[in-house]
Amino acid sequence: MEVALAEELAEIAQDTASPTLKVHNQVPGGVHCSGDLYDAYRINLHSRIASRVLMRMGVCHYQNENDIYDLVLAQPWEEWFGIDHTIRVDVTAIKSPLKSIEFTTLKIKDAVCDRFRDMYGKRPSVDTREPDMRIAGFLDQRQFIIYLDTSGEALFKRGWRTETGDAPLRENLAAGLLRVSGWKPGMPLFDPMCGSGTILCEAAQMVQGVPPGARRTFAFEKFHDFDPAPWQAMKAAIKVRPLPTEPTIFGSDISGDMVAMTRHNLKNAGILFEVPLKQIEAQQVQAPTEQAGILLTNPPYGERIGVRGDSTLPEDDLAKSFYADFSKTLKQRFAGWTAYLFTADLGLPKLLRLKESRKTPFFNGALECRLFRFDMVAGFNRRDEALPKGD
Repeated sequence: MEVALAEELAEIAQDTASPTLKVHNQVPGGVHCSGDLYDAYRINLHSRIASRVLMRMGVCHYQNENDIYDLVLAQPWEEWFGIDHTIRVDVTAIKSPLKSIEFTTLKIKDAVCDRFRDMYGKRPSVDTREPDMRIAGFLDQRQFIIYLDTSGEALFKRGWRTETGDAPLRENLAAGLLRVSGWKPGMPLFDPMCGSGTILCEAAQMVQGVPPGARRTFAFEKFHDFDPAPWQAMKAAIKVRPLPTEPTIFGSDISGDMVAMTRHNLKNAGILFEVPLKQIEAQQVQAPTEQAGILLTNPPYGERIGVRGDSTLPEDDLAKSFYADFSKTLKQRFAGWTAYLFTADLGLPKLLRLKESRKTPFFNGALECRLFRFDMVAGFNRRDEALPKGD
């Protein structure tokens, strides 16, 4: 999602009229940007796609763990937090020659604690579950970078979700899918397998103009020099959009429990307008508006397909039968729509007997996925039915 995040950061700089926030290069798994500390506040408040906003403290070439220890020891941690704050250290490495990431993590923690002990005779405690301050180290073959995390809890935790289904999408992944699909507020959007409603909640907040960080707290609020006045001013400057008079966002799911959960999550996310929801099987859905729009969904795969299916059928047959029926529905009832299916099943187009017009690689955690785009052209169905059987 690096391209999508770089675009979003440029928009945040423009929309908040920040003269200092500059977007630099994309790197695997992130985007480098620069600015003042208030820009970190802005990104945490407004970014739907970022996972964390990390502030670079220091960088060096290293040969062993002692080089890493020395760099961390030299950083002015006491300017940012105190011995009464709890800390956690996480290290990510790509092709690092060091033998043990755990040992490197320990050396970083020791360096931070030793600096406090040298200065004050006391050291901060470690709390791996709910730390006040998170410190992140990144290693590649030759370079080590140490960061202080300004976010705290990962940014996909928006503060509204209390209920999830079996395999919920992360909120920032849902936001990335919406951006890559080209959906914008005002365009019709339909998720026919909405689960706990993550895609719908993200889209509805965008329609309403609710920033993703409006309902949560951040690590930077515990920094020594945190100034609450500009932070409150940023939140006060949020421009909530007029509520739509006609629905443009729609969802459905085979499970009544999931529909109820989506309704609950929309309410928790502060959505004040109607998002029509139906309990119906995905194969039976109709286009919810006359105007063509975007169908975006994360279809269930594996055991999740057979919610009400025939449990006597083997799993693969269930999937084949489900996707054959869903494909017919798309062709017959969604002419002119653009359908985006996000899945870990890389053979999905074959199951649908549709040729994708684009596929975008994503990772959902460690799981390699694709966002497949299918352009549902009017007259599709007639051509399809003219194909000889078995093609």
